[in-house]
Amino acid sequence: MFDAVIDIIGVNPFVAVPDDILTTIFVQSGKTSGAIPVAGLLNGRPYTQTLVRYKGLWRLYINTMMLKQSPRRVGETITLTIAYDPIDRTIAAHPKWVEALADNPEARTVYDAMSPSRQQEMLRYFAKLKSEERVLANVAKAIGFLLGKNRFVGRDKP
Repeated sequence: MFDAVIDIIGVNPFVAVPDDILTTIFVQSGKTSGAIPVAGLLNGRPYTQTLVRYKGLWRLYINTMMLKQSPRRVGETITLTIAYDPIDRTIAAHPKWVEALADNPEARTVYDAMSPSRQQEMLRYFAKLKSEERVLANVAKAIGFLLGKNRFVGRDKP
């Protein structure tokens, strides 16, 4: 457990993780670069997050799901636990999305060329949709997006 002061870079609130805790996480995860999945408690409430290195500093970004109004809480001291989270966070592609990509090779080529993080962003979006009607409508929008015809999830052409 450690206490940390919320700082901000751009619009993103974060805390720095102490070196001794980082060393333990590196050993547990078997890596010292790239995103590292972590979990713990923030002021006694559980969270899952990804530990990332940005501008030479490992940062645990504190989003509003973890802490209400986190961007407005810069300077506040919070109490945290953090540990490597070995649970697989892979998001399965929705079957309608898989089908749509199989039916449209041109869109599939564009999707495959996207960065893994952009692909995951799309998969997360589909995973949060509740109704089959919304899934179908958004799969159609996503295919149009990949073909450069429209915006999708607030983004212009891929």
